[in-house]
Amino acid sequence: MNAQNGNTTSSSTTSWWRWGTPPRSGMQRIIAPWEYRHLRGSARVRITAGTVLVGLGAVTLFGGSFSAKATVWAMLFLAAAAAQLLFAAWELAIARSASPQT
Repeated sequence: MNAQNGNTTSSSTTSWWRWGTPPRSGMQRIIAPWEYRHLRGSARVRITAGTVLVGLGAVTLFGGSFSAKATVWAMLFLAAAAAQLLFAAWELAIARSASPQT
């Protein structure tokens, strides 16, 4: 009745299966596990999205004849593009610094 169950592992090491990857340390926790497994691919997607956002900002600015409303929208697009490109650069830096997997 009061016998021990055969489970000798701690709960912190058995709960990682929910996300599909073992626990990570440091800055790796910020990036989603599925994205961390494909850093270069997700960085390429972010670079493409940033390029599209730069294009949208330019079209908005020139199409709106540099009006105040068009300038605000263009700044929003360009700020989002800068965020995407900076995050992509950070992901590529992580991918470059990771040890090669064999």
